[in-house]
Amino acid sequence: MSTTAARIEPTRTRAASRGPRTVHTLRALLRQRLRRDRWQLLIWLLSIGALAAFSAESIQQTYGSAASRVQVMRLAISDPTILVLRGLPQGSTLAALTFFEIFTFLALLAGLMNTFLAVRHSRAEEESGRAELIAATPAARLLPTIATVGHAVGANILLAVVTGLGFIAVGLPVAGSFLAGAVTGGAGLAFFGVGLLVSQVMSTSRGANGLAAALVVAAYLLRGIGDAGGTPFGDGTHLRAAWPSWLSPIGWGQQAAPYTAAGGWPLLLQVGFAALLVAGVFALQAVRDSGAGLIPERAGRATASPTLSGMVGLAWRLQRPVVIGWAIGGVLGGLLAGSLGSAINSSLAQDPNLAGIREALRRIGAGGSGPLTSLFISAIFSIVGVLAAACAVQAVIRLRQEEQSGTAETLLAAPVSRTRWLFSFVAIGVSAVVLVLLVAAIASGLSSVAAGEDPSTIGVSFAAAAAQLPVALVYLGVLTLLFVVLPSWTVPVAWAALGLGAFVGIFGGLVQLPDWLRHVSPFADAPVVVGQVDWTGGYWMLGITVAALAGAAALIRRRDFAIG
Repeated sequence: MSTTAARIEPTRTRAASRGPRTVHTLRALLRQRLRRDRWQLLIWLLSIGALAAFSAESIQQTYGSAASRVQVMRLAISDPTILVLRGLPQGSTLAALTFFEIFTFLALLAGLMNTFLAVRHSRAEEESGRAELIAATPAARLLPTIATVGHAVGANILLAVVTGLGFIAVGLPVAGSFLAGAVTGGAGLAFFGVGLLVSQVMSTSRGANGLAAALVVAAYLLRGIGDAGGTPFGDGTHLRAAWPSWLSPIGWGQQAAPYTAAGGWPLLLQVGFAALLVAGVFALQAVRDSGAGLIPERAGRATASPTLSGMVGLAWRLQRPVVIGWAIGGVLGGLLAGSLGSAINSSLAQDPNLAGIREALRRIGAGGSGPLTSLFISAIFSIVGVLAAACAVQAVIRLRQEEQSGTAETLLAAPVSRTRWLFSFVAIGVSAVVLVLLVAAIASGLSSVAAGEDPSTIGVSFAAAAAQLPVALVYLGVLTLLFVVLPSWTVPVAWAALGLGAFVGIFGGLVQLPDWLRHVSPFADAPVVVGQVDWTGGYWMLGITVAALAGAAALIRRRDFAIG
């Protein structure tokens, strides 16, 4: 053998062995992701599948006759509030009504599931330093991202199948059900791309999760605005969405109309959008440093603020951006409640569908009877209550993040007790909940008076805000106890409990879910402040909150910290 041939032969051998080694590494990374997420994914998939099946079954029992379905669809088209919260009317068949009622919320949950998955396996890995360790192995920087994409594709295929089977289980058409499941998974995959791209931009997992979740909610609202501004056609049970719906992957999914038109092209739009974002992620990953985001962290002060000398000040500093973001959401919700409540009251005063709209608002707003404006404000404050509860959820999640990163253990090496550390974050959570509801009540009261309503609506706004306070606090208390007892379950259970609780408690009345199922959610037991006032549910929730926090205080001193 010549000298040149002797040199080439080892090179060929190494090149031939590199392929199997790459495949083996990729399989190992996929197994690691599946093992890490197995319980979280199981909770998400079973919850979404069960929600699809329960909703479809309830709608079948409630709207069994064709006349009742036509009436409810025409009612929805006449009321922009229902369109913002529900979806795009596409006919009065039982299957079409089911898709109208439940798809947008399933897509919202799929979006949150996927953005959290994307951030957990990208930005959070870099922030913890694990990504740099893996990059030093044959996996380098590329294979972990490829494994994350493959993991997400598999998770969303499972999501599509589970959702479709949930619809099929209650007797909906098979082909349409699988298409409905496919566009739900497609929306999830599109939002996975959003989460992965945001992880390249932000420098912290907290910032990436916050921005990605905000984009999911913004997509939901854009779809709602487009549906509310749509144009009716046909027999009065169909609606053609306005252009804002086309800015949202959830809006694209609606256009599939799986039980009427049955067009699969919106799925291609969702998958194509995800592929475009993933390609952008690979391009950005090739030019940025590991651990660094495109938006660098702002340099800190040369000297610490005096407020950082105590635990409460530190907890506030860590949660301040999140609290401000949810407070802005509260202001927008309050403005919507006050201004639109007056407009709807004026435009529907002589409408023959007034009784039906009143009943729909009563079901969203947890009961009561009274002026239409008051019912509308109460209904919208149910949504504001979700924002306040989300603020409480993120306070608890911040506890887990501090523990997981090891910074909590460093703090506790100083003269700071575990109970003091825990309740400093709880105190900021309580303050944040109160702030979100307070600014929403002020915005609602002032906007309703500015729109020409009686000044008494200010009191209605504050009462509706106060009714949501026990709901948010019970989430704070119970999830704090969960953090103490099962820290690794905190993040997935917290978001799943909030998402499912919001749908079952707020919208369960619209789709006639069983009472036992609705009252699993705290939102269903929020105090009634319109008509005959009843604070019984609020007292019970405050009692549960106090008991849960007392249990957390007793148990936090007895467990080891779970780092990593």
